[in-house]
Amino acid sequence: MEILKKPIITEKMTAKTESLNQYGFVVDVRATKGQIRQAVEEMYEVKVDSVNTMRYGGRHQMRYTKAGVVSGRKPAFKKAIVTLQDGQTIDFYSNI
Repeated sequence: MEILKKPIITEKMTAKTESLNQYGFVVDVRATKGQIRQAVEEMYEVKVDSVNTMRYGGRHQMRYTKAGVVSGRKPAFKKAIVTLQDGQTIDFYSNI
């Protein structure tokens, strides 16, 4: 099971990073806080202070096509906000 799927790099998350030293990740829906903490510490070689998680249900999508209205759902996902200890940082752009 791949715990960390991708980092969340948005304006709002960047502001949290600068002010509160918090980083966001989209994680596997079955991942626990302990597994997320361990995965972040191993991948980025930092010390994690705390982990908060949020689960999002898939939102409805609707599209108008020649065949009529096609409706469905986006997949559900889980988001983790990881707070690092003071003096620790993660550089997402170093390995591009």
